[in-house]
Amino acid sequence: MKDIITKSYKDSIQTKEAFFKQNLQLIIHSAEIIADAFKAGSKLLICGNGGSAADSQHLAAEFVNRFVIERPPLPAVALSTDASIITSIGNDYSFEQIFSKQIKAIGKEGDVLLVISTSGDSKNIIMAAKAARDMGIKTIGLTGKGGGKMAKIADILLNVDSNVTARVQEAHITAGHIICELVDNILFQAMGKDVE
Repeated sequence: MKDIITKSYKDSIQTKEAFFKQNLQLIIHSAEIIADAFKAGSKLLICGNGGSAADSQHLAAEFVNRFVIERPPLPAVALSTDASIITSIGNDYSFEQIFSKQIKAIGKEGDVLLVISTSGDSKNIIMAAKAARDMGIKTIGLTGKGGGKMAKIADILLNVDSNVTARVQEAHITAGHIICELVDNILFQAMGKDVE
């Protein structure tokens, strides 16, 4: 048991260290794009499947409620939260369209889409990114395993160089938290104080 614990946390640390060394500037650029969208009155849309759907909701909550500092709510929407919309689209059309249809309904040029996919190949995530691209919505892809098809679609690809889903997801949520903190810094702490 102790060996499993030790191996898991050491692998997680090594995966994260490699990811952040490779993607430091891209993470900063991602935060700047999101902050610029918020400044312009646009919003952040987030989507993913399974554990990545949970991460989408987690990160949306950090933006809408608060992260570390006291500041006004920021407009972020997790596209995995409305069961009626998701099951309606899945039933009447296909599971592949559950996010792209929502983007077409509520997205607008100037928004940002954050897609989270450990493989980068999920069909509904690819369709979401293509819909966003067609609408002038910039896409940030959090992926693993080489980035998959998302590598050719996303404006910014933040790929975790691992084939182990758990390690990829652990790096994703850390990256999401850091992006939240950077956005807060750009929008509010750069002014020299917390904003209530």
